[in-house]
Amino acid sequence: MLRAKVFIGLFGLLPILAHAAELDGSRISALWGIPFAGLLLSIALWPLIAPNVWHHHFGKITLAWALAFLLPAAVAFGPGVAVAGAVHAFLAEYFPFIILLSALFTVAGGICLRGNLHGTPALNTGLLTLGTVLASFMGTTGAAMLMIRPLIRANDNRKHAVHIVVFFIFLVANAGGSLTPLGDPPLFLGFLKGVDFFWTTKHLFPETLFLCGTLLVIFYFLDSYYFHKREEERPPVQDPTPDSRLRIEGKINFLLLAAVVSLVLMSGIWKPGVSFDVMGTEVALQNLVRDVLLIAVIFISLWITPASARKGNEFSWGPMQEVAKLFAGIFITITPVIAMLRAGVDGPFAAVVRAVTSPSGEPLNAMYFWATGALSSFLDNAPTYLVFFNTAGGDPTVLMTTMAGTLTAISAGAVFMGANTYIGNAPNLMVKAIAEERGIRMPSFFGYMAWSCGILVPLLILVTFIFY
Repeated sequence: MLRAKVFIGLFGLLPILAHAAELDGSRISALWGIPFAGLLLSIALWPLIAPNVWHHHFGKITLAWALAFLLPAAVAFGPGVAVAGAVHAFLAEYFPFIILLSALFTVAGGICLRGNLHGTPALNTGLLTLGTVLASFMGTTGAAMLMIRPLIRANDNRKHAVHIVVFFIFLVANAGGSLTPLGDPPLFLGFLKGVDFFWTTKHLFPETLFLCGTLLVIFYFLDSYYFHKREEERPPVQDPTPDSRLRIEGKINFLLLAAVVSLVLMSGIWKPGVSFDVMGTEVALQNLVRDVLLIAVIFISLWITPASARKGNEFSWGPMQEVAKLFAGIFITITPVIAMLRAGVDGPFAAVVRAVTSPSGEPLNAMYFWATGALSSFLDNAPTYLVFFNTAGGDPTVLMTTMAGTLTAISAGAVFMGANTYIGNAPNLMVKAIAEERGIRMPSFFGYMAWSCGILVPLLILVTFIFY
């Protein structure tokens, strides 16, 4: 009886909630951004300060920050505003985002590359190039999980392999995902906001080619130095995994990967003009069809992939569970931040807007590149992209045309500079953990930053002078 009354009460609220006013960013305090900042700092610091506590309780910590916004918002602005904001965050952004990531994660996790090759500088550079290309179509997480184990196996007879994994993080886990919305979460969020699928391919290609091409050249000469000058190969009899023919298990997942790409393209091209209003949030038919079919792809992949392929990849749902819980909190707590940024110079974040805008009102693309990149280095790059996307006005039509340089700078900063630290992008820590499991002594947090500051940051400065 009590449950029935609760449901009746909720249905009674629906008409009110459906017409709830949105947050006015010019009339709220910057203090409403504390839950968002607190959650991002928790993601950045808890794994370093208390990894065991974070591993067991990150979901509770995320929920606490989400409630730290929702409950006060319900009191201050009314339950309609709080609930409608949460519904919009989940239906318009969170569910499409998580469904795509899950599809890419599941399909990539079903492709297992068996066998072993000899890790020469030429082969290693070739594997890094292949992974970099795949990252824009499989996602940085999918490409990283597919390629890191074969790369480590190919070099497990060498004493010095740290540089190989570091460049793998630079290229495959980050910069390689810059050419399509499938490549990196920030770009898919832009796609959900209305950025065309191939816009990033066209506008980020020169920067990506320069950065990735230069990194691959540097890697080849550095790896050649270790390979030829340091004489660090072990005798063949001590090679833990002798050379053997390569073979692929779970090849059917390449067809499913093509299906994922086709479905995302379909949702950007097919515009039937049909949508459903859910408490003030419009859900377009093409997006609904895409997400339902992506879920079907997940189940098909789980059904038809040989168990040995997933076992060979040590596939588990742990990483996706963590991402799903964290981003649920992120999309909730970022709501007031986006409202304040959309208010521009009339909002509490006017100083941020002025920092990336010239006195004449023109956007400073170099500042957008470095501001987005600096935050993406230490916070998650997906919400950082959203912050500066909205700082630049949040209108995809304007950003793709008259402000194309600004959107390019934001996109490149979010994707490229996620490689500056271990915590800039989700695959970074996953690759580090796999390498350490295989006996590679990876550098510490600040040790890794020494690599990125010595190699990656100077190249990013060149990118700034050449392109922005």
